[in-house]
Amino acid sequence: MTRQAEITRKTKETDISVKICVDGAGMSRISTGIGFFDHMLDQLARHSLMDLEIEAKGDLHIDQHHTVEDVGIALGQAFRRALGELRGIVRYADAHIPMDETLTRVAIDISGRPFLVFNTRFSNAKIGEFDTELVREFFQAFAQNAAITLHIETLYGVNNHHIAETCFKGVARALGRAVAIDARQADKIPSTKGAL
Repeated sequence: MTRQAEITRKTKETDISVKICVDGAGMSRISTGIGFFDHMLDQLARHSLMDLEIEAKGDLHIDQHHTVEDVGIALGQAFRRALGELRGIVRYADAHIPMDETLTRVAIDISGRPFLVFNTRFSNAKIGEFDTELVREFFQAFAQNAAITLHIETLYGVNNHHIAETCFKGVARALGRAVAIDARQADKIPSTKGAL
């Protein structure tokens, strides 16, 4: 059975629709009105092998914050819904992603306990028109609504584009591994508690 879900979220600030297929091929169709953010979400799909369709209209005449955060909320909710009871998943995964001079480490637990540790710094407030502080805001919203424990740490790096991209690619690779089905426990929830 394919794990997939669809979420719509409409507020006075944003109008967002998300479709996710966890058992995909890394295909994406992304439109948020924020070019760099679209590029990062494409990376998230491609390197997790999850199919993503995201359409977002937000109050970009104010700033990018509401759009980025609300996409994180909707994507997190869709991800959680697509995984259902979490039976058989590997659950824990990590990744080290190099990109030229930058190296970022990501660790994930699909735990039911939302938490973000984000040890990454940017030297500029913007990458093009994108506010770099929104990288953390996106992952905070995603982790909370996906109910995962997510640790992201950039060990070193200089180029802000590379730093952001390794964060998204690292989360993608770790997510792809964590949601994989472990054939040894395909019908079991991976917890001694019997629930996540």
